[in-house]
Amino acid sequence: MIVHLASWNVNGFRAVLGKGFMDWVTQTSPDIFGLQEVKATEEQVGDDRKIPGYECYWNASKTKKGYSGTACYTRLAPLAVNYGLPKADYQGEGRVIHLELETFHYFNIYFPNGQMSQERLDFKMGFYDAFLQHAQELRQSKPIVVCGDFNTAHREIDLKNPKANEDRSGFLPIERAWLDTFIAHGYIDTFRLCHGDVPDVYSWWTYRFGARSRNAGWRIDYFFVSEELRLQVKDAWIETTVMGSDHCPVGLKLEIP
Repeated sequence: MIVHLASWNVNGFRAVLGKGFMDWVTQTSPDIFGLQEVKATEEQVGDDRKIPGYECYWNASKTKKGYSGTACYTRLAPLAVNYGLPKADYQGEGRVIHLELETFHYFNIYFPNGQMSQERLDFKMGFYDAFLQHAQELRQSKPIVVCGDFNTAHREIDLKNPKANEDRSGFLPIERAWLDTFIAHGYIDTFRLCHGDVPDVYSWWTYRFGARSRNAGWRIDYFFVSEELRLQVKDAWIETTVMGSDHCPVGLKLEIP
């Protein structure tokens, strides 16, 4: 069975509804898709969050309104649904939805942005470590699939202007080193697995300076799988032509028993 997975930082669920979101769902028809930065509670969205054929799981920020938040839509019935990471320090911002499925653990995550302050950068790095520890524990039972906005470009090929951004959170050595560590623990960047070092393919563009029209972007949205799933990855892609947010969707096709 081939499972089609997708992930998209929509930069506001209510905003993207008026920008072709439902057309994208209909055309791509993923089996599971995760959204980041929904920026709304279930009550604020109401019936607009319902999509025929999908179960919806919502994790809004409890610390600040109109901020962060994730959602998952699935046609595959999960065995369990969990919200947040086990460590209390990293709960409350609506950043994590974990679906336990028959053959793998699926994580949809909006990782923190570290640009605001040193305190937020420290929070981001702690969040990264807490996630890796949790994933490694769960991995003992079945493989891991994690998608979402990691808020870090891994290598120079993953952003248009690496030299100009060496001192900016999102491309700091400490953040990139964590991605090295993550990969060293046996997690695979599926886009690079399928496409190698293809350049100039990004998933986020600032709204300023006409960045998207110039393709001056960053690749910060990923699908990673644990090593056990390497041979089951059939394709991975970035939907650079899909508009509606400052991010575009990313996708993965995975063969499961």
